[in-house]
Amino acid sequence: MAAGKILVTGAGGILGGKTLDLLLEKLPASQLAAVSRDPANKLKRFADKGVSTHKVDYFDFDSLLAAFQGIEKIMFIGAHAFTDRIRQHYNVITAARQAGVKHVVYTSVQRQEGAGIALWDVTESDTFTEQALKASGMDYTIMMQPPFLETFFIYIGANALEEGINIPFGKGKVAPVTRDDLAASNVTVLTEEGHANKTYKLSGNEAFSLAEVAEILGQAKGLKVASNNISEEEYLSWDAFKGQHEQLPNFRLAWVRAMNHGNFEETTGELERLIGRKPTEFRDYVSSNYPPVAKGF
Repeated sequence: MAAGKILVTGAGGILGGKTLDLLLEKLPASQLAAVSRDPANKLKRFADKGVSTHKVDYFDFDSLLAAFQGIEKIMFIGAHAFTDRIRQHYNVITAARQAGVKHVVYTSVQRQEGAGIALWDVTESDTFTEQALKASGMDYTIMMQPPFLETFFIYIGANALEEGINIPFGKGKVAPVTRDDLAASNVTVLTEEGHANKTYKLSGNEAFSLAEVAEILGQAKGLKVASNNISEEEYLSWDAFKGQHEQLPNFRLAWVRAMNHGNFEETTGELERLIGRKPTEFRDYVSSNYPPVAKGF
């Protein structure tokens, strides 16, 4: 069990918040810290439980350095895409090293080395961050994540039961996981020994291709779901993207390309070993969580 203080960045977000919730089940609040750009609103429930909270911006080096004082381990949730992730991540790592942090656990995105597929504004900054951590002198653990089950509807649409699956197909497969399972794996690494200087590929146990989604979804819901292999140009102009962030169509297409090229198809079993149970699979998740109630990230 960890003896020093653990800090969770991005604790006002979904994955960071779930990680901190699970940490509170294992450790006293006095051993935990959390940071956010808006702690008064996003971290109040943790502060009320006795967790020390700090206002931090990844762009503000001094705020990071102050928050990291007395911290042994950091759960480093990566910055959002399209926000100069390299600069922000450099600040986090440098501040952690200067503050005397011993171990940083970083959420990276799973990739196949040498596959020639890069996720827009993600792969380059993840690679930079991993290299910077390995050169920092601190212990590190890289938690390589596949797509989230909770947001998988962004690729297939929120109305696929009526409209069908309309997406470019490829031969590659994907094994998405829930943020609940990822949070549980984070807690294992943060609170148990033996995970320093390791990289984990966290996948579900069952991989499937995008061409198989309609059949799996239909079986889970007891319905016949249509499946249409559309072109990338059609996918970019898909009505489901109307009213969304202007960069979302190309960003989502980059992830679909990565799935179709097998970037996420490796099923390592490492997530199951870390959490001590089988991770939630796509079929089981969509049976009770599709269509989605919330349609954000």
